[in-house]
Amino acid sequence: MRIVLRKELLDGVRDRRALFSALLYPLLGPLLSGLLFGFMADKQRDAAEVPVPIVGQERAPELVGWLEGHGVELVDAPEDPRAAVSEGEVPFVLSVPEGFGENLARGTPAQLELIVDGSRNDSRAAVGHIQRLLEYYGHDIASRRLLARGIDPEVVRPVVVAQVEVASEQELAASVFAFVPMFVLMATFIGGMQLAVDATAGERERGSLEPLLLNPVPRSAIVVGKWLAAVVFALGCVILTLLCCVFVLEYTPVRDLGLSLDLTALALVGVLLAAAPMALMASALQILVASFARSFKEAQTYISLLVFVPMVPALIGMMTGLERTIGALLIPGVGQQIVVERVFGGEAVGALDFVLPMLSAIAVAAACVWLTAWMFRRESVVFGR
Repeated sequence: MRIVLRKELLDGVRDRRALFSALLYPLLGPLLSGLLFGFMADKQRDAAEVPVPIVGQERAPELVGWLEGHGVELVDAPEDPRAAVSEGEVPFVLSVPEGFGENLARGTPAQLELIVDGSRNDSRAAVGHIQRLLEYYGHDIASRRLLARGIDPEVVRPVVVAQVEVASEQELAASVFAFVPMFVLMATFIGGMQLAVDATAGERERGSLEPLLLNPVPRSAIVVGKWLAAVVFALGCVILTLLCCVFVLEYTPVRDLGLSLDLTALALVGVLLAAAPMALMASALQILVASFARSFKEAQTYISLLVFVPMVPALIGMMTGLERTIGALLIPGVGQQIVVERVFGGEAVGALDFVLPMLSAIAVAAACVWLTAWMFRRESVVFGR
């Protein structure tokens, strides 16, 4: 077992495809997500600094003064506002129609026109910012009108809803950064995938599996050695993914969104303990599935479908949430997702939360390894190229 493990690890380190899959995913996934959140933070921060092109400033001097008093920079609008917005020269144009001041003085609704292009995603943050400012301006005018008539503005607010947030900042941040648990659990399936394929279907295709099985050693020892080599690569991918996620959350502008996910060393250890049984199960499944394939490419096709095992619970957890029950914790993949989400959210996690998913994952892994060893005793599997 030790000899096979050492041999497969050495071959895996020399195999560029195995290293590429084990290193590219943990680097690419978190970094792309960090760039996305950083881009969103930059857009949100820059939205308040976008100059407001306005048509007809002279028709609304009070509005102009109110906007400038709130730190808004006003500029002259282009000659053709609609074409300028459509071509992306400006994100929007605020137009003050004729009669705006008269309607405002009479107390009748005064209309403003905000020329936007809803198909341009890069201008949505700036458009949303100016819309909120204009709404505040309208509320301010309404309050002053009521006060001028001796009416408390609170009269028009018969019901006030005060939202009481019971979730901690860590839990709120974890709900937004739900991609982190998904990346970690998917790493268990991606890290050792190439090595598992090459150690089974690849060797059978090259004809090196037959002389290996001629050695007077138990088939289980050979299978376990190959399986543990894939586990080592999977765990390495998980650790690297965790480190990249920590880097993204710590050194990218995601904190500008008002969110902070503090990952302590204890939390990282808890995530690793929850993901380790998943790596055992994932590598065992890949070894088993690849044993059915007659070529390397065929095995890759089969194994690529296994990525849905951690992806489906992760997507369900991101959209609707996963309820923590004994039955859910016993489902391989689902239990690990629940535990990792709770650890990232800073919630209390008991020993039972770790033990139940671990037992189910180890049981599946043991069954897959035993079945693979049994298949290696069949001539139709070993010689069926």
